[in-house]
Amino acid sequence: MFIQTESTPNPATLKFLPGKVVLEEGTADFRDADTARATSPLAGRLFDVPGVTGVFFGYDFVTVTKDGPDWQHLKPAVLGSIMEHFMSGAPVMAQTATGAPGDVEDEEFYEQGDEELVVTIKELLDTRVRPAVAQDGGDITFRGYQNGTVFLHMKGACAGCPSSTATLKHGIQNLLRHFVPEVQAVEQVA
Repeated sequence: MFIQTESTPNPATLKFLPGKVVLEEGTADFRDADTARATSPLAGRLFDVPGVTGVFFGYDFVTVTKDGPDWQHLKPAVLGSIMEHFMSGAPVMAQTATGAPGDVEDEEFYEQGDEELVVTIKELLDTRVRPAVAQDGGDITFRGYQNGTVFLHMKGACAGCPSSTATLKHGIQNLLRHFVPEVQAVEQVA
Protein backbone atom coordinates (compact mmCIF):
# COMPACT_ATOMS: atom_id res chain seq x y z
CA MET A 1 0.00 0.00 0.00
CA PHE A 2 1.39 3.38 -1.02
CA ILE A 3 0.24 6.46 0.90
CA GLN A 4 0.95 9.85 -0.60
CA THR A 5 1.46 12.92 1.56
CA GLU A 6 0.87 16.56 0.72
CA SER A 7 1.77 19.65 2.67
CA THR A 8 -1.02 22.04 3.60
CA PRO A 9 -0.95 25.80 4.20
CA ASN A 10 -0.95 24.94 7.91
CA PRO A 11 2.63 23.89 8.81
CA ALA A 12 1.32 21.85 11.76
CA THR A 13 -0.87 19.71 9.49
CA LEU A 14 -0.07 17.15 6.78
CA LYS A 15 -2.53 15.58 4.34
CA PHE A 16 -2.31 11.80 3.85
CA LEU A 17 -3.86 10.16 0.76
CA PRO A 18 -4.20 6.39 1.29
CA GLY A 19 -5.55 5.74 -2.23
CA LYS A 20 -8.82 4.49 -0.73
CA VAL A 21 -12.11 6.06 0.30
CA VAL A 22 -11.81 7.22 3.90
CA LEU A 23 -15.38 8.51 4.43
CA GLU A 24 -18.16 7.90 1.90
CA GLU A 25 -20.10 10.97 3.06
CA GLY A 26 -19.36 14.09 5.06
CA THR A 27 -16.30 14.79 7.15
CA ALA A 28 -15.14 13.94 10.65
CA ASP A 29 -13.04 16.25 12.83
CA PHE A 30 -11.39 14.90 15.98
CA ARG A 31 -9.74 17.31 18.41
CA ASP A 32 -9.25 14.99 21.39
CA ALA A 33 -8.16 11.40 21.88
CA ASP A 34 -11.16 10.27 23.94
CA THR A 35 -13.71 11.25 21.29
CA ALA A 36 -11.52 9.75 18.59
CA ARG A 37 -11.18 6.41 20.35
CA ALA A 38 -14.92 6.23 21.06
CA THR A 39 -16.02 6.79 17.45
CA SER A 40 -13.20 5.82 15.08
CA PRO A 41 -10.65 3.02 15.24
CA LEU A 42 -8.44 4.89 12.75
CA ALA A 43 -8.59 8.22 14.58
CA GLY A 44 -7.94 6.44 17.89
CA ARG A 45 -4.90 4.73 16.40
CA LEU A 46 -3.58 8.06 15.11
CA PHE A 47 -4.00 9.72 18.50
CA ASP A 48 -1.85 6.91 19.93
CA VAL A 49 1.07 8.44 18.02
CA PRO A 50 2.81 10.85 20.46
CA GLY A 51 2.48 14.44 19.24
CA VAL A 52 -0.80 14.06 17.31
CA THR A 53 -3.30 16.72 18.41
CA GLY A 54 -5.95 16.53 15.67
CA VAL A 55 -7.30 14.19 13.00
CA PHE A 56 -9.66 15.06 10.15
CA PHE A 57 -11.25 12.71 7.60
CA GLY A 58 -12.47 13.72 4.15
CA TYR A 59 -13.68 11.56 1.28
CA ASP A 60 -10.27 10.25 0.26
CA PHE A 61 -7.83 11.84 2.69
CA VAL A 62 -6.76 12.07 6.31
CA THR A 63 -5.19 15.21 7.71
CA VAL A 64 -3.17 14.99 10.89
CA THR A 65 -2.26 17.96 13.08
CA LYS A 66 0.72 17.79 15.41
CA ASP A 67 2.36 19.76 18.14
CA GLY A 68 6.12 20.06 18.23
CA PRO A 69 8.72 21.39 15.83
CA ASP A 70 8.84 19.14 12.74
CA TRP A 71 7.39 16.18 10.89
CA GLN A 72 10.68 14.29 10.56
CA HIS A 73 10.00 11.77 13.36
CA LEU A 74 6.21 11.90 13.43
CA LYS A 75 5.47 11.32 9.74
CA PRO A 76 6.75 7.68 9.60
CA ALA A 77 4.69 6.76 12.67
CA VAL A 78 1.54 8.33 11.18
CA LEU A 79 2.12 6.59 7.84
CA GLY A 80 2.58 3.29 9.66
CA SER A 81 -0.61 3.74 11.66
CA ILE A 82 -2.68 4.55 8.56
CA MET A 83 -1.19 1.62 6.63
CA GLU A 84 -1.74 -0.84 9.50
CA HIS A 85 -5.33 0.30 9.85
CA PHE A 86 -6.25 -0.13 6.19
CA MET A 87 -4.37 -3.42 5.92
CA SER A 88 -6.28 -4.78 8.95
CA GLY A 89 -9.65 -4.29 7.23
CA ALA A 90 -11.08 -2.53 10.30
CA PRO A 91 -13.71 0.14 9.65
CA VAL A 92 -12.73 3.81 9.71
CA MET A 93 -15.72 4.67 11.90
CA ALA A 94 -17.07 2.49 14.72
CA GLN A 95 -20.30 0.69 13.85
CA THR A 96 -22.02 2.19 16.89
CA ALA A 97 -21.25 5.76 15.81
CA THR A 98 -24.44 7.42 14.59
CA GLY A 99 -22.55 10.24 12.95
CA ALA A 100 -19.04 11.50 12.70
CA PRO A 101 -17.86 14.38 14.85
CA GLY A 102 -18.20 17.49 12.80
CA ASP A 103 -21.19 16.14 10.86
CA VAL A 104 -23.77 17.16 13.42
CA GLU A 105 -23.27 20.86 13.82
CA ASP A 106 -25.06 23.24 16.10
CA GLU A 107 -28.19 24.51 14.44
CA GLU A 108 -27.71 27.15 11.75
CA PHE A 109 -28.95 30.62 12.48
CA TYR A 110 -30.39 33.29 10.20
CA GLU A 111 -33.51 35.42 9.86
CA GLN A 112 -36.44 33.76 8.09
CA GLY A 113 -36.47 36.56 5.49
CA ASP A 114 -32.84 35.75 4.57
CA GLU A 115 -33.55 32.16 3.43
CA GLU A 116 -33.03 32.88 -0.28
CA LEU A 117 -29.78 34.72 0.48
CA VAL A 118 -28.55 31.82 2.65
CA VAL A 119 -29.30 29.30 -0.12
CA THR A 120 -27.11 31.35 -2.49
CA ILE A 121 -24.31 31.64 0.09
CA LYS A 122 -24.36 27.88 0.76
CA GLU A 123 -24.32 27.10 -2.96
CA LEU A 124 -21.27 29.33 -3.46
CA LEU A 125 -19.52 27.69 -0.52
CA ASP A 126 -20.32 24.17 -1.78
CA THR A 127 -19.33 24.78 -5.40
CA ARG A 128 -16.43 27.24 -5.16
CA VAL A 129 -14.96 27.23 -1.66
CA ARG A 130 -15.22 23.75 -0.15
CA PRO A 131 -13.58 21.90 -3.08
CA ALA A 132 -10.57 24.24 -2.92
CA VAL A 133 -10.33 23.94 0.86
CA ALA A 134 -10.55 20.13 0.63
CA GLN A 135 -7.48 20.24 -1.64
CA ASP A 136 -5.65 21.73 1.35
CA GLY A 137 -6.94 19.03 3.73
CA GLY A 138 -9.77 20.90 5.42
CA ASP A 139 -13.39 21.92 5.24
CA ILE A 140 -15.50 25.01 5.83
CA THR A 141 -19.17 24.83 6.76
CA PHE A 142 -21.89 27.46 6.95
CA ARG A 143 -23.00 28.27 10.50
CA GLY A 144 -25.13 31.38 10.12
CA TYR A 145 -25.93 34.78 8.65
CA GLN A 146 -26.84 37.87 10.63
CA ASN A 147 -26.82 41.59 9.81
CA GLY A 148 -24.63 41.19 6.73
CA THR A 149 -22.11 38.85 8.37
CA VAL A 150 -21.61 35.23 7.31
CA PHE A 151 -20.39 32.91 10.07
CA LEU A 152 -18.31 29.88 9.03
CA HIS A 153 -16.74 26.93 10.87
CA MET A 154 -13.27 25.81 9.75
CA LYS A 155 -12.19 22.18 10.20
CA GLY A 156 -9.18 19.98 9.51
CA ALA A 157 -6.08 21.73 8.19
CA CYS A 158 -8.03 25.02 8.18
CA ALA A 159 -8.54 25.01 11.94
CA GLY A 160 -5.66 26.94 13.46
CA CYS A 161 -3.97 27.58 10.13
CA PRO A 162 -1.93 30.80 10.07
CA SER A 163 -3.38 31.70 6.66
CA SER A 164 -7.02 30.99 7.64
CA THR A 165 -7.70 34.66 8.40
CA ALA A 166 -6.43 35.64 4.96
CA THR A 167 -8.51 32.86 3.39
CA LEU A 168 -11.62 34.13 5.16
CA LYS A 169 -11.11 37.84 4.68
CA HIS A 170 -9.53 38.04 1.25
CA GLY A 171 -10.75 34.90 -0.45
CA ILE A 172 -14.15 33.88 0.83
CA GLN A 173 -15.34 37.33 1.90
CA ASN A 174 -14.45 38.86 -1.49
CA LEU A 175 -16.12 35.98 -3.37
CA LEU A 176 -19.32 36.24 -1.36
CA ARG A 177 -19.43 40.05 -1.57
CA HIS A 178 -19.05 39.83 -5.34
CA PHE A 179 -21.97 37.45 -5.82
CA VAL A 180 -24.09 38.50 -2.82
CA PRO A 181 -23.82 42.28 -2.28
CA GLU A 182 -25.68 41.98 1.04
CA VAL A 183 -22.65 40.22 2.56
CA GLN A 184 -20.48 42.73 4.38
CA ALA A 185 -18.17 40.46 6.39
CA VAL A 186 -17.18 36.84 7.05
CA GLU A 187 -16.29 35.60 10.54
CA GLN A 188 -15.00 32.30 11.90
CA VAL A 189 -16.87 30.55 14.71
CA ALA A 190 -15.84 27.52 16.74
